[in-house]
Amino acid sequence: MAEKTMRPGEPVTLDAETFRRLHAQAHKAMGPKRLAIIASKGTLDMAYPPLILAVTAASMGMEAGIFFTFYGLDIVNRKKWKSLKVAPLANPAMPMPVPNIVGAIPGMTAMATAMLKRMMSKQNMPPIPEFVDMAKQLGVKLFGCSTTCGVMGVKDEDLLDGVEIAGAAAFLDYAAHADITLFV
Repeated sequence: MAEKTMRPGEPVTLDAETFRRLHAQAHKAMGPKRLAIIASKGTLDMAYPPLILAVTAASMGMEAGIFFTFYGLDIVNRKKWKSLKVAPLANPAMPMPVPNIVGAIPGMTAMATAMLKRMMSKQNMPPIPEFVDMAKQLGVKLFGCSTTCGVMGVKDEDLLDGVEIAGAAAFLDYAAHADITLFV
């Protein structure tokens, strides 16, 4: 079927098949959707959300990237990523309300950390090291904040393989092309 040349201002009428074809072409030309996440906290309970979101997005065919800044850099720091903790002191999100005085007792951080690890395991959630590996295997881009590295004395070799050192401008360029941007 030959396509008719349209003149400006002329009404457009498309049959369903032509509409579906043009719609599919337009989406194909746009490329995959992109998710950009900023991870700024390095506790165990705050390491899961950006990883869950990025891995899910990548599994759905989206492009995903996480910018690890300030304490969030601990999630991809080979010296710290296997020993992230949950602090019960002044943590209103604890599953059981804990008075601050109890949270200050020695050993409570270890107990809260073990409790969260148990809860995540019961939901078949992998530990953080496995989650990071899964993200890398799915092509999630991992950006380590260059400014944070400088401020906190983190060297390139302290970061996991596959983490790209990037400044704020580089990540903002990535995020400017994202369909979804989240600060976690």
